[in-house]
Amino acid sequence: MSVLHTLQGRAILQQEIRKSRFIAMAAPASDPEQALAFIEDSRNIEATHNCWAYRIGQQYRFSDDGEPGGTAGRPILQAIEGQGLDRVAVVVTRWYGGIKLGAGGLARAYGGCAAECLRRADRVPIIDQVDVHVFCEFPWLEILRTRLRDFSASQLAERFDASGADLHLRLPRDCVPALSELVRDLSRGHSQVRVD
Repeated sequence: MSVLHTLQGRAILQQEIRKSRFIAMAAPASDPEQALAFIEDSRNIEATHNCWAYRIGQQYRFSDDGEPGGTAGRPILQAIEGQGLDRVAVVVTRWYGGIKLGAGGLARAYGGCAAECLRRADRVPIIDQVDVHVFCEFPWLEILRTRLRDFSASQLAERFDASGADLHLRLPRDCVPALSELVRDLSRGHSQVRVD
């Protein structure tokens, strides 16, 4: 399975198609609420249409905003999916220029404008993160802390008791086996990584 990407930041593209002006705006979105907030902020009330789509994992929505059904929102969503993107929201705003584009022309215009905006945007891979807990005795606590960077791990919390610390960490799922091996070696097999 290929790695999905999201956008590094916002992107914008303007095109004129048969005298209609189109502006595509795209942004990363970690959840539907963030996507809808971006869509609302990007909406231009003076424009003829503000069509949009977002995909976040298995959640997606789109809107034709008054254009004929299936001619705007779905092509924008297909542009997102066609480029292997996730956690992305796109708004394509149109100012009508007096020439009708027809259903096929609208779908090509909205989908093409969104696709070109996304093609030009900077991307970052989506790395599957996982939360883990590690019980760590005091003698090897500092060694483990200094090695966390090797596993791209961040410490979220820690709890202490008389014998050591319970560390709550977040790291890429692919790094869990290597961290587990280090913990086994440091603890001489007495401790292990527990995935939440």
